[in-house]
Amino acid sequence: MSNVILRPFEPADTDWLVERHATLYARDEGFDDTFGPLVRNILEAFCAEHDPTCEQGWIAVEGDQRLGSVFCVRLDAETAKLRLFLLVPEARGKGVGRRLLEQCMGFARDNGYEGMQLWTHESHSAACALYRRAGWMLTESHPVRSFGQDLVEQTWIYRF
Repeated sequence: MSNVILRPFEPADTDWLVERHATLYARDEGFDDTFGPLVRNILEAFCAEHDPTCEQGWIAVEGDQRLGSVFCVRLDAETAKLRLFLLVPEARGKGVGRRLLEQCMGFARDNGYEGMQLWTHESHSAACALYRRAGWMLTESHPVRSFGQDLVEQTWIYRF
C-alpha cells in the first residue's frame, strides 16, 4: 500500500461513501437500511456547511481505487469530532487506517483544537484497538438498539 495517497474529500465521493458504509455495515454488522441514509445526511451537511479552515475530510486512494475515509469536523471551539472512519476490507491491516487517523488528528491539532471525540460501537474491535494505540481513551459505553441491532455504543476522547 505504498502507493496510497490521502486526498481531500470531494462531493463526488458521496455516493461511493454512502454505498460502502451501507454495504459493509450490513454485511459485517447486520445493520438495516437506515444506516445508509444517515451517512448521506452527514455527508450532505458536510458539503453544504463545513468550514474548510477547521473541518476536512480525506479519502485514501490507490490509483483510481478508493480505500477509505475519515473526517474531522468541529464539535465546539475546543473539540474536533472524528467521523466516517472507514476502510474497505482489502485495505485493512496495511497501515492505511493508521495514516487516515494520523492525518485527521494532525489536522485537528494544527487547527488549534484542544482535543477530539469520536463515537463508535464496541464491535469495531480493530478500530478501537487503533484508537487505543494512538492514545485515545474510552469514556463512555452503553447498550443501545440502533440500525436494527443490539449494540454497545462507545464515546472516545483524545487530548492534545
